Amino acid sequence: MPDTCGVYFTVTMPVIYSNLNFTVTMPDFTVTMPVIYSNHDFLMLLGDCWLLAAIASLTLDKDILARVVPLDQSFQDDYAGIFHFQFWQYGEWVDVVIDDRLPTRDGELLFVHSAEGSEFWSALLEKAYAKVNGCYEALTGGSTIEGFEDFTGGIAEAYDLTKAPPYLYKLMQKALSRASLLGCSIDITSVYDTEAKTVMNLVKGHAYSVTAAEEVHLYGSPVQLVRIRNPWGQVEWSGAWSDNSREWDSVRPEEKAKLDHSAEDGEFWMSYSDFIRQFTRLEICNLTPDALTSEGVARWSHCQYEGSWRVGSTAGGCRNNPATFCSNPQFRLRLEEVDDDPHDGEDGCSFLVGLMQKDTRREKMYGRDLNTIGFAIYQVCYKGRSNVHLGPDVLLRQRSVAMSNTFSNVREMCDRFKLLPGDYVIIPSTFEPHRKGSFVLRIFSEKHAPTTPMEEDINADVDEPEVSTGDVDPHFKQLFLKIAGNDSEISAFELQQILNKVISQRTDVKTDGFSLETCRHIISLLDKDGTTKLGLVEFHTLWLKTQKYLEIFQSHDSDKSGTISSHELRGALTEAGFQLNSEVLQVIVQHYANAQFAIDFDCFMGCLVRLEMLFKMFKTLDKKDSGKIELDLLQWLCLAMH
Repeated sequence: MPDTCGVYFTVTMPVIYSNLNFTVTMPDFTVTMPVIYSNHDFLMLLGDCWLLAAIASLTLDKDILARVVPLDQSFQDDYAGIFHFQFWQYGEWVDVVIDDRLPTRDGELLFVHSAEGSEFWSALLEKAYAKVNGCYEALTGGSTIEGFEDFTGGIAEAYDLTKAPPYLYKLMQKALSRASLLGCSIDITSVYDTEAKTVMNLVKGHAYSVTAAEEVHLYGSPVQLVRIRNPWGQVEWSGAWSDNSREWDSVRPEEKAKLDHSAEDGEFWMSYSDFIRQFTRLEICNLTPDALTSEGVARWSHCQYEGSWRVGSTAGGCRNNPATFCSNPQFRLRLEEVDDDPHDGEDGCSFLVGLMQKDTRREKMYGRDLNTIGFAIYQVCYKGRSNVHLGPDVLLRQRSVAMSNTFSNVREMCDRFKLLPGDYVIIPSTFEPHRKGSFVLRIFSEKHAPTTPMEEDINADVDEPEVSTGDVDPHFKQLFLKIAGNDSEISAFELQQILNKVISQRTDVKTDGFSLETCRHIISLLDKDGTTKLGLVEFHTLWLKTQKYLEIFQSHDSDKSGTISSHELRGALTEAGFQLNSEVLQVIVQHYANAQFAIDFDCFMGCLVRLEMLFKMFKTLDKKDSGKIELDLLQWLCLAMH
């Protein structure tokens, strides 16, 4: 039974935060987290509350904060009216430089501003982030996860606590041991719920941080606890296991001392069972190894790749589109070692896959919709090989072993998986075919898991028909002499007339006619005596090639339209003896396919002749068989003009 893919569209509504005032002391200066808009009209004007919640979590780790807001700048020392910030953007860290001019209204900062009135780092940070995304308006609407990732370079996963998996507590412990950032919140049902307190003194629509997950013994029985931090500092949970609750009286003193149960102001403990009942959402941002400065924490194995979906070549859509699906980019994943201390108690290799489409805010700013994206994972038996591109004979004959939870029009799709050791291929795609876009694929694994793009090595192995004068059929020879005329050779002009006459009589293939350029390429390929014309043996060789190419063309014309689609081209080229990667295929499609990305026979044959000629030229110039050639200017001009 074939796989099918579901699609899910999301609309993110910002949560409103106000009256936030956080302070963190860092070397050389103290920064105060801004009070967010006493006037909610300002807030609604921009709608980047998701960003502010991420900034709140950013202040909890001084090392991460110092990477985003470099310490070597101030309004005093070497002040030049500019500041720089660093953000992770689609696979790399970028340095963003801005001037110190900030938008105001009636003499007050229009967007983020400080309670003190003299702190400007947060407003400048917001401006730099707006610049990297295009403008302030581009920040409207989003999720805290996006800010998490752009401030840390990590990969974030989200859990609906109303459907918490049974192993989530163990997962939280493992995440904390890797210095991951954990945030939680209580969903609001309307704007009137914003900042409303629950009976137990928790604030709805407010971003909390999870800072620890430990077990204690109550009357000899283990109890799972989590420690929560409220950035406001004053409002704390008042239920079981709060600072002065009676549950602590029955805990051994050494356990209480270990947990520091009466934590700093704004930080409190609660049972895990209460945690999943009271909160509705948990977000975990897993950090890359380079973001961790402590030697005492475990690290993920991490790799990332950039890729693209190009219409006509690599934009194949999801598995619902079997004719094009195998054209998508493919990435090999080799799982070798099972987890230590598995969070769910089952042996296997845990890993996260994040598929992020690039420049999403700029695309929305220009009025372009996001692609609906997802991915599928298949198990293969290629023993670590990556110089192959899997086709329908492999992918369409089996079910995927895992796939993204859904296809959605979000910036990033991220899911956690556990599979047995083996070789797998990850296929990222848009939901619909023929949708262009660029993406970053990231894999975080608990153990080392080699990953690499699957691309065929560029090579050619073309069967060259061995023809001599004696092999030529007398009737063919008689026909040739009649066509060739007195000089017994066929020029490019004569060849064009012959091929067009022959192919026009075929009703099973479509053609716009052979161009003079294609005919010249054919003669250049087959002309062995340097006459720039085809003799009897050379023309007979061409005739055999044409028959072979016609058979290949028809075998890949699956819909009997008289043309082959650009997605069928890879298989046809492979059968003809050419092994090419996606980059070369994209160039071929751009040059030979029509507006509907269909290729007729004359273009197909012209492409094969051109490829064969280029491979021969390269082999002639690559005298050391090194895979590289060097050309002087004369050689380059002669080759390019050939």
